[in-house]
Amino acid sequence: MAPGPLQRSTLVITNVHLANDSGDTASRQIYTLVCTNGEVHSIEAVNGATAHDEPTPRVQIYPDATVLDAGGHGISLPSLCHAHIHLDKCLLLPGRCDTLVKGDFQEALEVTARAKASFLDDPEDLYNRGRQLTVESIKCGVTIMRAHVEVDKTVRMVCLDVGLRLQEELRDACDIQVAVFAQDPLFTSMDSAEPGENYLLLCEAARRTGVSAVGSAPYVEPSITQAKKNIDLILDIAYEKMLHADFHLDYNLDPASEPLVWYLLSQLRGRIREGRWAAASRVCVGHATRLTLFSRDEWDELARIIREEDLPLTLVGLPPSDLYMMGRDTSSPPRGTLDVPRLRREHGLRVGMSVNNVGNAFTPQGPIDPLALCPLGIAIFQAGTEEDAKILLESITVDAKTAIQTLESRSKPFSLRVKVGDRADFVLLDQNDTVYEVALRPSYVRTTIKSGVIVAKRVDSSWVMGELGSQKL
Repeated sequence: MAPGPLQRSTLVITNVHLANDSGDTASRQIYTLVCTNGEVHSIEAVNGATAHDEPTPRVQIYPDATVLDAGGHGISLPSLCHAHIHLDKCLLLPGRCDTLVKGDFQEALEVTARAKASFLDDPEDLYNRGRQLTVESIKCGVTIMRAHVEVDKTVRMVCLDVGLRLQEELRDACDIQVAVFAQDPLFTSMDSAEPGENYLLLCEAARRTGVSAVGSAPYVEPSITQAKKNIDLILDIAYEKMLHADFHLDYNLDPASEPLVWYLLSQLRGRIREGRWAAASRVCVGHATRLTLFSRDEWDELARIIREEDLPLTLVGLPPSDLYMMGRDTSSPPRGTLDVPRLRREHGLRVGMSVNNVGNAFTPQGPIDPLALCPLGIAIFQAGTEEDAKILLESITVDAKTAIQTLESRSKPFSLRVKVGDRADFVLLDQNDTVYEVALRPSYVRTTIKSGVIVAKRVDSSWVMGELGSQKL
């Protein structure tokens, strides 16, 4: 039997910094947050104190509360979000798939396909890897993720079964949005007029209780015509089953290729006008590396359509995978991933960022931690200002949550600044005092809070010879 939900009590977080809408220059004030019933009940400055004053927690009026005293150091931010991560093919490298020889995309497809062939025979390994990914994410500060699980002729429903099992087992610590995903083509050949067995399996999976989204990779289809039909079919399933739609789209840097985002926008706009799209459903577009070749006019047009028609669509860049895979056939590889700060500054587009793959042939390198994308983004986008840092942090927190339509994002716009009435989902970064510092050098020591309950704490237990009186060699 699964454990019952955690009992919510009052949580008081005292002597902590908060993000400030006016910038880090005003963020030296420290605060006390009181959280009840899973929401922020009150926010109070601690006697007008700043980090340079003696902390004076005010918790005496909550004698039965759980008290988390930051001691005048550390900052509380909205919890982290994996807007796009693969639960089933994570942590295959090293040892659980073939050794990479070329490291390119075609080899990644082939290596992963062979690894997937063993999933049905060893579902426990599938479960253990998915659980490791999720638990490590929670320790980093993640309280919600959209987890892609593949459905096709090879794996059938085994990845979905594992995803739903983890969703139930870890529901108190992390909301796992399960997205049933077709990595393989829906059409079996160039001559196929109708989708094949993979499509039928995806439709069956989309009916399962606990599924939140349905997605595909149209670029794997045999032809551009079938790629567009793939988009239509996914939008049809999403509408019929009241799900979100999630596409791996325009994953190339070929200037001669047609950007399918325009077709997707056209279809979404038409369906909304005709009443064939659910108001609560969103469309998420991952990768979209082809868009990095857009002119300023093309970006202006894309942003105008989304903004003026209030389209429920968000782009999500996946830098670890995009940078690893894109531009291999060029002598000077470009920064082939969506430039999150520039798109916000120049076009008003709020773009999410996510980790995508961890430890497989598509992305052998990199940590599970979404916060690691911020210092990476500062380097690859050459975006080192305080405003850039804020945009990057929003892309893995509030904008990532908007991309996958969480409960909070349905009700009100997001900010890094905690407000009364917000859901009490936070990450407390013990070794950082400002937003800028978080983006530059994220704290290792963290506390994860979900619905006003402490669900994880990561501590630093390291030591160095020569400290604490140890003899040097």
